[in-house]
Amino acid sequence: MTLPTSLVLDGGLATQLEAQGEDLSSSLWSAAVLRSDPEAITRAHAAFFAAGAQVATTATYQLTPMSLSRSGFDEAELAPLTRDAVAAARSARDAHGSGWIVGSVGPYGASLANGSEYTGDYGLPTDPAEATSILRNHHRPRLLALLGEGVDALALETIPSLLEVRALAAELTDLGATVPAWFSVTPAAGGTDTRTGEALSDVTEAAKAYAGTVAVGVNCCPPDDVEPALRALAPTEHGLVGVAYPNSGETWDAVGRRWLGTAAWEPGAVASWRDAGAGFIGGCCRVFPDQIAAIVRR
Repeated sequence: MTLPTSLVLDGGLATQLEAQGEDLSSSLWSAAVLRSDPEAITRAHAAFFAAGAQVATTATYQLTPMSLSRSGFDEAELAPLTRDAVAAARSARDAHGSGWIVGSVGPYGASLANGSEYTGDYGLPTDPAEATSILRNHHRPRLLALLGEGVDALALETIPSLLEVRALAAELTDLGATVPAWFSVTPAAGGTDTRTGEALSDVTEAAKAYAGTVAVGVNCCPPDDVEPALRALAPTEHGLVGVAYPNSGETWDAVGRRWLGTAAWEPGAVASWRDAGAGFIGGCCRVFPDQIAAIVRR
């Protein structure tokens, strides 16, 4: 499977589900809707396709054995819920007539449901080998489930640390995966470092350790941090596509489980993202279908 070098991504799936009236107060977030109303997931994907998105990113960002267990559910639900998530995306894609199904692989912190994807403070052992082993064991079941469902690509997203990028690349390699993938980090303020303090210039080489990597970039960061982050990652200098899908510019309050601040989304910034190497462009949290339509117009 080969992805094109230019794609309009979707926006915030959870954002659209909330707009449709779904309750996302559970620590499973949008994955909870897979259990309660999977057709709502299809409708959310359809809204983004109708706006011009060429990608449906599956509702699996927080779907892991750990997150299921923490929410009081059986870890064995991972496989059938992953199947439902991919089926919901395919249903919307098929109704639309075209598009790519991309499996969402959120970071370890997403399963902790404490906002640590924005800090990288996972509480793991300080020994890198031990921490890497934990991360790989955590991600393996969901990677296997998504690969088993035949997704067109993987989005390894909202990653706060170089260590986790390396762990995911190593795990995919050892699994013998060949599916195209992109790695997107959530950078620290200013857009030149990871949330745990490593230079973004090191992330691209780490991502390339998986032979199927086609793109590297950023997501769920303020729009203003996208251009400096892409220039630090320098995807095109490494033969990769740049990926950019920031949030609205608001800030997630993990304790109150709400977004704070004022949106700073400006579709005019898309031109500068493309100049910095972005070919896959969309939005993350608090980015709605009408904003994806604005990207299409740009």
